[in-house]
Amino acid sequence: MTMKLSDLVPEAAISTELSSTQRDDVIAEMVDLLIASGAAEASSRDDLIKRVLDREQKGSTGFGRGVAVPHVKHTGVETMTAAVGLSHSGIDFNALDRQPVYSVFLLLSPEDRPEEHLQAMEAIFKQLSKEIFRRFLRQAGSVEEVRTLLADADNQTLGG
Repeated sequence: MTMKLSDLVPEAAISTELSSTQRDDVIAEMVDLLIASGAAEASSRDDLIKRVLDREQKGSTGFGRGVAVPHVKHTGVETMTAAVGLSHSGIDFNALDRQPVYSVFLLLSPEDRPEEHLQAMEAIFKQLSKEIFRRFLRQAGSVEEVRTLLADADNQTLGG
């Protein structure tokens, strides 16, 4: 069964106007979105941010083409959840192609479900590899537009 992006991303975890422009601040901002959406406890905030940044030290999750997918498995997370953050000015994510990042998916996964983590990453990458999806995502001006785009991607109504 394919994991659906619309199931992964709660409405409260979408920001079409990230206020931060630095990678570490963006990660903190997106962890806050996930906490606000109920995906993680506020008490695990600092540890989640630290773990995501530790992961970035091992290798940037800025994969090029203006997208980054920071991710972490954590004992304080019960349900696989992703936040979507968009930046109009671009973020220096130390991306592989050295270009700024405009669209960020931050994935939180329960530590004891590695296979689901891989399925979620696969679902996210499958869409981010499509030029039309990246373009529509970057142009989305509202949470509703992002939700519609995710649903369209799940239903395969977007072209390649």
